[in-house]
Amino acid sequence: MQQNVFDRILGILCSVLDAYSAVLFLPAIGQEKLSDAEYTIASAFSLGNRLNTGVSLPEGHGLVGWILRSREPMLVANFDQRYNHLGYYRDGEEQNIKAFMGTALADGLGALCVDSKRQYSFSEKDQKMLHLFAELISQMQKELAHSDERRTTLKFYAALRTVYSLRHQYSKWPEFLRHFLDLMSTITGFSYCVFCTRDSHGENYVVEDESTKLLLQHGRDPVTFPMSNGIVGWVFRNSKPVISDAREGTPETPLVGRGLDIPLFQTVVAFPLIIQRKTRGVLCLAHDAPLEVNETTKDFIRMASEHLSLFLENLYIKCRLRDMHREQMPK
Repeated sequence: MQQNVFDRILGILCSVLDAYSAVLFLPAIGQEKLSDAEYTIASAFSLGNRLNTGVSLPEGHGLVGWILRSREPMLVANFDQRYNHLGYYRDGEEQNIKAFMGTALADGLGALCVDSKRQYSFSEKDQKMLHLFAELISQMQKELAHSDERRTTLKFYAALRTVYSLRHQYSKWPEFLRHFLDLMSTITGFSYCVFCTRDSHGENYVVEDESTKLLLQHGRDPVTFPMSNGIVGWVFRNSKPVISDAREGTPETPLVGRGLDIPLFQTVVAFPLIIQRKTRGVLCLAHDAPLEVNETTKDFIRMASEHLSLFLENLYIKCRLRDMHREQMPK
């Protein structure tokens, strides 16, 4: 929806300025704002069909890169390909461009550019008009981001209510856990969700259940790993969460252990479940492709894991009371 809106705006911009093409550059998805950050075409409109919409430009590369780095506007009335470079056309179409104009977005994280096949087709008045369009796009970005964030928050709030209701729907631990993991995977968009618990000696951890059967194949015994193995083991030992998203690349440490026939997950979120001052469980969500993990997602997983801790703590207390009752019974 956002791209369609910006495409229409760029079409209007081309019409108003009598331009050949209009291109909007924004930071590449999943990349932090760094000095060597790259920008991709988020939206474009052209009277031709030779725009390279898959191009990625670093700051400082060509005329567009200069705008992205300097945060200053640019007007080239007589475009000379011997000294200037655009970089967003293919099949030699750039040779036909005779004029160029661009400006940085209000927040500095992007650029809005137009070009023409006629020399001296843009004026300072046109540059002011381009600046107004850039301000409009920046404001729309903020409003759309706020709207998306609000929708995401409402989605997670509704999911959290469902998580809380599971305990009343499924009183038995295996049923509750199975539905809990499936729900977590569906809501967050992670392809895999697994829950592990500490064994009685604290030397190993056991895979209780998983949303997709990768480790617990039908007919196999429960899978056990040493505490020294994988990201899950690290969380058990240190009682701290691990959040490794797309920006940090593929984790060097495997999820549970090496030599297993499971995907090499690129995005991992693992939270410890602390009961009676010990980490007795780890809730882990993983995805085999880059997946941005924002603060809203982290908060949802944290609150869901805390609810899982309460369920486990209630079971722990019930088991202790049952054992105490048995010890007090006459033999």
